[in-house]
Amino acid sequence: MIEVAEVRRLALSLPRTTEHLIRDRVKFRVGQLVYVAFSRDESLMGFAYPKEERDGLVASDPDTFQLPVASDLRYHWVVARTAALDADEMTELVTDAWTMVVPKFLVREHLGR
Repeated sequence: MIEVAEVRRLALSLPRTTEHLIRDRVKFRVGQLVYVAFSRDESLMGFAYPKEERDGLVASDPDTFQLPVASDLRYHWVVARTAALDADEMTELVTDAWTMVVPKFLVREHLGR
């Protein structure tokens, strides 16, 4: 199970990330683009994810992943149950979400890919 503190350590180590508390929800963003957000009770973590791939992710592990609420389906977004994530999986998901909201040169500089 992952906790907000673990995500915070990772997210704030990524260039240009800022943390915000909006309506009692912790969110991490670059500029105005949110790439990770927690539910109020911190049991769910939403994160940026390619729309065209999210159905496959949810189908691959429906106990861990779910689609966002209907009003958020227009966004590149998926939701994970924090109790079902381990540290390695969280690191991959958060880092990949960050790469979706920063310029590609920054991804290359920071991650070397």
